[in-house]
Amino acid sequence: MLIKKIVILFSGEGSNLENLLKKLHKKSFKSFQVEVVSAITNNPDAKGIQKAKNLGVDTIILNHKTFKSREEFDTKLVETIKNLEVNLTVLAGFMRILTPIFTNEIKAINIHPSLLPLFKGANALERSFDSDMKVAGVSVHDVVSEIDAGEIIMQRCFDKKEMDFDNFKSKIHECEHEIYYKAVLKVLKI
Repeated sequence: MLIKKIVILFSGEGSNLENLLKKLHKKSFKSFQVEVVSAITNNPDAKGIQKAKNLGVDTIILNHKTFKSREEFDTKLVETIKNLEVNLTVLAGFMRILTPIFTNEIKAINIHPSLLPLFKGANALERSFDSDMKVAGVSVHDVVSEIDAGEIIMQRCFDKKEMDFDNFKSKIHECEHEIYYKAVLKVLKI
């Protein structure tokens, strides 16, 4: 069976990382099997490191604070990913703005806690919650040099009326966990 290899980039808790590993790693689908060859974090204290280990995936730590510039970090990140020979790079809470050094070289997707093109960039969750919109949701998109501007691959929305912020945040995470692995499979089939 054909094996499609992915690498997952993360920075913190690793809830999306853990969900992707449980739903994709070493699982077989119609025409291929998915293997998460590694996870990469820029944060040596990320809780997701242990989550990946518990699910049988090693983590590469590239502490961005040890690099002189964003470009130097991205150069090392690109080299590391290319050495892994993956079909797709999946950002799962990777809290770095990536330069064209990365975006021009690596096929990557990301998940964002709003219905893009609305609420691009930082604090999207809060801005979406505070907006007058009746619905909210999440978007999976291609990673390009402009933040949160890549082609939308998949979206999921929900009615947000009468939700407090904690319920809203939980619903966003639930939507992320429902669609992100499906979007990964969709991209791998192309």
